[in-house]
Amino acid sequence: ATDVVKMIEAPILHVNGERPEELIWAAELALEFRQIWGRDVVIDMYCYRRQGHNETDQAAFTQPHIYRKITGRKTVGQLYLDELIASRILTVGEGQEIHDEIWNGLDAGLEEMRKNEQEGNLDTYTGSTAETQPPYSHDPVVTGVSLDRLQHIGRVLTTIPDGFQLHPTLAKRFIPRRGEALVNGGPFDWAFAEALAFGGLLTEGFPVRLSGQDCRRGTFSQRHAVFYDYETRERYVPLSNISDDQEKFCVYNSLLSEAAVLGFDYGYTLGCPKMLIIWEAQFGDFANGAQVLIDQFISSAESKWQTPSSLVMLLPHGYEGMGPEHSSARLERFLQLCAEKNMIVGNFTTPAQYFHALRRQKHSPTRKPLVVMTPKSLLTNPRAVSQVEDFLDDTSFQEVLPDNYGFEKPENVSRVVFCSGKVYYDIIAYREENGIKNVAIVRIEQLYPFHIEAVKQAISPYSSAKKFVWCQEEPLNMGAWGYIQPRLKEATGRGVRYAGRDRASSPSTGSKAVHKREQKMLCEEAFSV
Repeated sequence: ATDVVKMIEAPILHVNGERPEELIWAAELALEFRQIWGRDVVIDMYCYRRQGHNETDQAAFTQPHIYRKITGRKTVGQLYLDELIASRILTVGEGQEIHDEIWNGLDAGLEEMRKNEQEGNLDTYTGSTAETQPPYSHDPVVTGVSLDRLQHIGRVLTTIPDGFQLHPTLAKRFIPRRGEALVNGGPFDWAFAEALAFGGLLTEGFPVRLSGQDCRRGTFSQRHAVFYDYETRERYVPLSNISDDQEKFCVYNSLLSEAAVLGFDYGYTLGCPKMLIIWEAQFGDFANGAQVLIDQFISSAESKWQTPSSLVMLLPHGYEGMGPEHSSARLERFLQLCAEKNMIVGNFTTPAQYFHALRRQKHSPTRKPLVVMTPKSLLTNPRAVSQVEDFLDDTSFQEVLPDNYGFEKPENVSRVVFCSGKVYYDIIAYREENGIKNVAIVRIEQLYPFHIEAVKQAISPYSSAKKFVWCQEEPLNMGAWGYIQPRLKEATGRGVRYAGRDRASSPSTGSKAVHKREQKMLCEEAFSV
């Protein structure tokens, strides 16, 4: 059982489970070893289970021979008592007194528990981690920063230490592009907006931790949170050099076990509630390797144990013809888990929205997990950018974005298309290419909790609109359609039509040509169904 530990050359202490004092000695030695040397150590306890799996199970059903021996063997407590008596440490009478005291205490506690009525007072549980917090509110949380602070953080992000030889591609394109955005007030792309959000939090007393596969560079070479000297491999982390009194910035390329890493990061959020803790999947599809953590903890722990978490999950999602294993973060699964305002699920369309959503995680009085369908092609899409004013002062995250086309006569709009995420840029391009001027496009940036009043306000100028459509890239049985259809029906007072792919067993086709045909079709349907 311990052979696997030999590969890391950790000490292994084999202990008989029937020898309590030896177990204590082994535990103390192992702890002291770890504390002194900072290395792993393993205790291998040889033992057995005396009872069945639960109250109705009898282990003798399946292992009668061994359980005849176990049943005839004295318990660990009796064996230890016999040893103490034989060593003249205790007498038989003293041993019986200790036994009676323990059992009498247990019986008394049981009777007391039966008398008590449930009070629901969390304070009665000494050492409880249960925590109550304000309910989720749709009220905006101001998360903008001052221009001076934004520019200071930006300058740090674009300044390389003297003598540090940055990779030529980064030196010629990555750094200058960010520098131009600072000087000109935009455009700011997704990765720059993210770095500015991190930098702002670090200077406001909030540590930041980011982990995931290739997250230092970014799966799509967009982040570059760590620079490497082209000659010496020396590392430089700009976000660790914003100011002398800033909080700690941690970024780690993790191992390829989604369940292990996400579980660790979720636990980290419970121990460090002030820290912005982010787990990024290499592709959103890979989050299914951690489905147990999502089901058992992230979506339901607050309901079960009153343990709130502000964990952020970044799941690259979007249909670009990359095949069924690199297109979908299974948005529908997260939406199916949504209830009781348990978490926030978003599919944003601008870098500024992403910036504000990250900062809201720490500035909101309510801690909730945030699940983000992060972009892939939008990382470099020249239209998917923000300007400096989108980040400043009293700005905040917008759960719903109305159409900013500027209709001369909104009352002439006959159709409203709702969407979320990357597909917005596909359908807005189709509207422009075809000169369509009587269709409004409304973006549902935050799918859950759903802000029905914001949706009503976004469509209020279009009093003549009779057709309402939900457009998505995912197949009919996936994506947000099953979740959002009844909510949009309530918001509009009308039936909502569907524009998107047909039902499918796989998230997407494996053919680039078929993908393009499907994408063209769903854009056409958005304006015709």
